[in-house]
Amino acid sequence: MSVPVMTVPGESPAARAGSAVRAAGLRKTYGGGETAVHALAGVDVAFARGEFTAIMGPSGSGKSTLMHCLAGLDTATAGQVWLGDTELTSLRDDDLTALRRQRIGFVFQAFNLLPVLPARDNIVLSMHLAGQRPDPVWFDEVVARLGLRERLSHRPHELSGGQQQRVAIARALLARPDVVFADEPTGNLDSRSGAEVLGLLRSSVKETGQTVVMVTHDPAAAAYADRVVLLADGRLAGELADPTAESVLDALRGLGA
Repeated sequence: MSVPVMTVPGESPAARAGSAVRAAGLRKTYGGGETAVHALAGVDVAFARGEFTAIMGPSGSGKSTLMHCLAGLDTATAGQVWLGDTELTSLRDDDLTALRRQRIGFVFQAFNLLPVLPARDNIVLSMHLAGQRPDPVWFDEVVARLGLRERLSHRPHELSGGQQQRVAIARALLARPDVVFADEPTGNLDSRSGAEVLGLLRSSVKETGQTVVMVTHDPAAAAYADRVVLLADGRLAGELADPTAESVLDALRGLGA
């Protein structure tokens, strides 16, 4: 199957106006000389506000590197990244740390919860570290949406994997971030819990207008997204709108995945 070539004008007025996060000419190289690895080789891409986008590609295609650079977790070798109108690639380390705490949410495969804290404290931890007070009304709404009201006093080891990931999602949503980045969020979950977590991410986009960018290797997970961005060899290789598990699998086969 041939994969449609993406044409995403990273610096066009339309991209600037409707994008939660975008990149232009993004390059990331590890090492130097003959052993240099070009994880990203000039990526121009924009992610719309209020959209659920999955990033996919073969192993080594650069999908995790792209997400880490977009989220300010890794430094690009060249190119630019914007969160709204803020250029991340020009920020000092302390300003970037503050921005991540205030405007970016993270959901990881490993949950990243503190084992000594109950769910309630894990949910509010990031905001407390940023010197912010959670909105109690929004806290209650997020907890209710995620079905955590009866679990707030439980520590992580007292929760199932799916419940731990719900706590991580609540933590990511609490500060009403510009973007939630999810890195293989169902990788440690069984199929039922994984489907529940993906449904919750989907509903956060549909019901609250949240922007979610997810890296996944699973075509069934990508089918929950509005759009799939495909990478191969550190370059954009295509995109799918309104993906299904079958259309994603066909596209990946076209990339040799």
